[in-house]
Amino acid sequence: MEYHKPVLLKESVDGLKIKPNGVYVDVTFGGGGHSREIIKHIKKGKLVAFDQDDDTLLNLIDNKQFVFVNHNFRFLKNFLKHHEIEEIDGLLADLGVSSHHFDNPDRGFSFRFDGELDMRMNKSAKTSAKNVVNEYEEEKLSNILWQYGELKNSRKLANVIVEERAKKKIETTKEFTDVLMPFLPKHAEHKFLAKVFQALRIEVNREIEFLKEMLLQTIDIIKPGGRLVVITYHSLEDRIVKKFIKNGLFEGEVEKDFFGNVNTPFKPINRKIIVPTESEINENNRARSAKLRIAERI
Repeated sequence: MEYHKPVLLKESVDGLKIKPNGVYVDVTFGGGGHSREIIKHIKKGKLVAFDQDDDTLLNLIDNKQFVFVNHNFRFLKNFLKHHEIEEIDGLLADLGVSSHHFDNPDRGFSFRFDGELDMRMNKSAKTSAKNVVNEYEEEKLSNILWQYGELKNSRKLANVIVEERAKKKIETTKEFTDVLMPFLPKHAEHKFLAKVFQALRIEVNREIEFLKEMLLQTIDIIKPGGRLVVITYHSLEDRIVKKFIKNGLFEGEVEKDFFGNVNTPFKPINRKIIVPTESEINENNRARSAKLRIAERI
């Protein structure tokens, strides 16, 4: 089953600073590319991998050091506890959507194919993109397109979607892109559609909310000296990860001690963002927007 080639593989696995007897977590298993590389470095330790998509069950690693959890990473602490793990030495999150999702018309993630408007990472989840497009109030739709797609004409887009769905339910990716046709900017159609589909996907899978939940749990479970390694693919995610590493928060004022020092649970290892090389981007186009941040638990 075709998943994307693991992006920034060497850089991210090196960033974990793996100890042979350590306990590590890959919260975005997917095709297992990063996990397969991590487990090569583990002798007596353990690797716990999370993924909520049942399709990933076909990619499991046959290794006694490997444990798979078929759930969303928001349940990180609960499932580690279930496996009698209180602390870990490092965690890797590759937040990209896999080729498997984009290239499968039945999953409805891409405007390149006609398929049902779905976009659920977890196929048993209640809310699909079809629900969002056909049932959300106009103001809520507008907010999603503005917040998650950073689309300046989000109000107008939401208004037209509501008008069109009143005439006929919007059920497929083609029907949805047809509604958007009048708004497509010349020479930037794909970029515009990618932003709209990204906004829907983030809402359907509650990606921002669950990312924040997972990051907050890393404060409790990563040992001092342990590593947090995160690969992001759009500015919204990257801002959240950057701020969290900087001060352990997502918004609001940072806490300072008596001497004016910021109380932060992590220290950044790479001051400068790590990005793919030109040759990696040439080999794997989906790597082009990847940004890697590495932090160490204080």
